[in-house]
Amino acid sequence: MKAVVLAGGYATRLWPITRNRPKMLLPVGEMTVIDIIFDDLEDDDRIDEVFVSTNEAFAEDFEEYLAESEYEKPTLSVEETTEEDEKFGVVGALAQLIDREEVDDDLLVVAGDNLLSFDMSEFVDYFYEQGTTSLAAYDVGSREKAKSYGLVELDGERVVDFQEKPEDPKSTLVSIACYAFPADTLPKFDEYLAGDNNPDEPGWFVQWVQSREPVHAFTFSGAWYDIGTPASYLEAVAWKLGGENYVNETATVEDSELGDNVHLMADVSVRDSTLDNAIVFPEATIDDSEIRQSIIDRETRIQGLSLSGALIGAHSKLADEDDEL
Repeated sequence: MKAVVLAGGYATRLWPITRNRPKMLLPVGEMTVIDIIFDDLEDDDRIDEVFVSTNEAFAEDFEEYLAESEYEKPTLSVEETTEEDEKFGVVGALAQLIDREEVDDDLLVVAGDNLLSFDMSEFVDYFYEQGTTSLAAYDVGSREKAKSYGLVELDGERVVDFQEKPEDPKSTLVSIACYAFPADTLPKFDEYLAGDNNPDEPGWFVQWVQSREPVHAFTFSGAWYDIGTPASYLEAVAWKLGGENYVNETATVEDSELGDNVHLMADVSVRDSTLDNAIVFPEATIDDSEIRQSIIDRETRIQGLSLSGALIGAHSKLADEDDEL
């Protein structure tokens, strides 16, 4: 079995934090978001190769990251796009990757920005038990949230209807960008695209497959985080770290109060400040400030401010008008 980790998105809703870095390499404690998936795939002997599907804009980031990592399976497979409006859709990217890498095995596809409460091996077990195209499904508990995903209707475990981003969801069970395809389904990617079908979300392709052959759903409870917004990144970090704060051993905290879900990376300095639900990247300095529900990028200096819901780009200098930096 081969695996594809989708890592080609530009994450514009997280700019400026992701303006010059892929969101899959955002830190979660000592790990990154994509490490959590890599660990699962590395441990499953049935998966012999992992393709990291990304774009030209972030190819160098992933090349450097993989070169420095201890993972043996991942290799980079690069789309020829550098801007969001050049992307030809996830289905189109998968079809190109299957052709480019000459994939003819069973294929696991998972979004690299997913944080999941189940191991990939559990999903692979399910796929082989069913012997059909399979997807992972999660109850988001809100019809409003369900509008943003592929809605799944089941008869037992078999998918009997699939609607991508419905305007009026009839339930809250959605597909979460974790799929497995039998080898004999892979040629259908080209057939689907040749029919002038939607090349964007993989859910459209799964809907098309489901209308022609059996598709089954692996449903799970627990947790699922789709890291696409500042709020979801903060929530995902809080869940993964079990509600504990993370303070790198090289960070300095003096005369300050750290509330819940505070993530301080290497060489961060915090003095005379209060932080709550905040992620602070390396070498940032925060003095005499109150920071809540915010993400502060690397080498930023903040002094004498109260910030809530802020996204502060790297190398920024922010101070109260009475203070000097």
